[in-house]
Amino acid sequence: MVLMLIVWAGFTIFFPSAPPVPPAAVVETTVPVVSPLPMPGAITSSATVITPPIIERSAREVTVETPNYRATFTNSGARLKRFELNGYRTSHDVTAPLVNVLDVSSNKSASLRLSGLDGLNLGSDDFYSFTEGLTTLQVAAGQSRDLVFRTTTTTGVLVEKIYRFRGDGYDFDLEIHLVNTSGRVQNGTLLLAMLHPWDEKNPGGSYEFIGPVTLAGEKVHSDDVDDLVKETKTYDKEVIWSGFKNKYFYSTLVPLEGAATKVVVRKAHDTIESQFETSNQTLQPGAEVRLRYLAYFGPLDMDILKATGRQLDKAIDFGFFSFLGFPLFIVLKYFNTFLHNFGWSIIVLTAVIKIIFWPLTQKSYSSMKSMQKLQPEMTKLREKFKNDRDRMNREIMELYKTHRVNPVGGCLPMLIQIPVFFALYQVLMNSIELRHAPFIFWITDLSAKDPYYITPLVMGATMFIQQKLTPTPSIDPIQAKIFLFLPVVFTVMFLNFPSGLVIYWLVNNLLTIAQQLHVNRKA
Repeated sequence: MVLMLIVWAGFTIFFPSAPPVPPAAVVETTVPVVSPLPMPGAITSSATVITPPIIERSAREVTVETPNYRATFTNSGARLKRFELNGYRTSHDVTAPLVNVLDVSSNKSASLRLSGLDGLNLGSDDFYSFTEGLTTLQVAAGQSRDLVFRTTTTTGVLVEKIYRFRGDGYDFDLEIHLVNTSGRVQNGTLLLAMLHPWDEKNPGGSYEFIGPVTLAGEKVHSDDVDDLVKETKTYDKEVIWSGFKNKYFYSTLVPLEGAATKVVVRKAHDTIESQFETSNQTLQPGAEVRLRYLAYFGPLDMDILKATGRQLDKAIDFGFFSFLGFPLFIVLKYFNTFLHNFGWSIIVLTAVIKIIFWPLTQKSYSSMKSMQKLQPEMTKLREKFKNDRDRMNREIMELYKTHRVNPVGGCLPMLIQIPVFFALYQVLMNSIELRHAPFIFWITDLSAKDPYYITPLVMGATMFIQQKLTPTPSIDPIQAKIFLFLPVVFTVMFLNFPSGLVIYWLVNNLLTIAQQLHVNRKA
């Protein structure tokens, strides 16, 4: 029960815009490996000067379909409006809607917004031209296809946003290509922003972070939205990526080869923005510049993120004890490779952890049992020296010494196990592998609460039994009431916890009861 009290306290600490040129074509290749796009930077060699502006006068949308996702773009700013994941649904029901990593109704709220400062005054909502009549772009597995949006600014800058999609994965490339078609030098700064709608009614909480994340200066920065309301955050040192995540899904943008010098994270009305800013771009007449980015919209799946590269896997966070959480996560996935059921994998992992800590727990229980045997003599000493506290403490310590009992021997082994418990708690709470993963009988989703509350109630009962079996030496009436109330507190707390986490705690309790019975029989 000492462990229960410590864990209870830990929860409160750690979680408490002349005639248009022909529109751009869709380019298709069947090569799975995409050749690198040109390096960014101004090119002042013999670039062709394009005089007629490209004009698109109406709003249109196009949907890109791959085996993994459906992405809808608007030509208003050539921006991304929706991103549906084909393999993920909002519930374990096969008829449930697909998960939308991004879903906005207004073009002005769409993501991948391009704008400019100073001389490069790009209209972020200008209509771009793309292939006439194109409404759907299919990208099969092993294919790579481009979607090109074009417009010309009022100052004579040709702007191309070239999206390159692959039939595998959840990432795609974005190249921004500018050509100065005017007869004068133009210069300024480009801004490319990731936008994500912000739901004030679902801000996350102690057990789930929802908000912007940025990898800069070799550190992942998770910004609280309440703080962003007060002031924006600027990261200008080694910016690797910046985006938005919730418990299971993640959208981010990676600037490649110097495509951004800094990123500004802010809350603007009902959106969260990660705005990437370039260095000053100078375009001589006829010169061009190319900037490249990698975008990812998908699950917080360790294997997928590692395969994508660019340190995207660092978006996964198992909290303060991540150094323990990641090894536990790897072991859990290993067990699942041959058990093919995360419920059983959790049970096996729990048993393995219990075996590892068996000697420490055994020592703890033995120490508490010895303390319990000394209880009558300690009571006599307290009564005898009740008016002399110093003498009473000396006599009690002498009693411990005589019987070779360590008064803290019951607590220290428990304290060593606490980081493992909290690390595994974070793994079970935040791993997408457990999302909609079934176990047995009525438990069809290990990431959701038990619909009938059976497992948390049984868990509470096992805590009560464990309490009765655990020696509680030197316990005063107030402590006794606290210990008696703990099973009720934990049961209520676990009612809405993921069933996978409840199963872990239940199995751990059952194994602890078995160990305690073993100790009691030997005593």
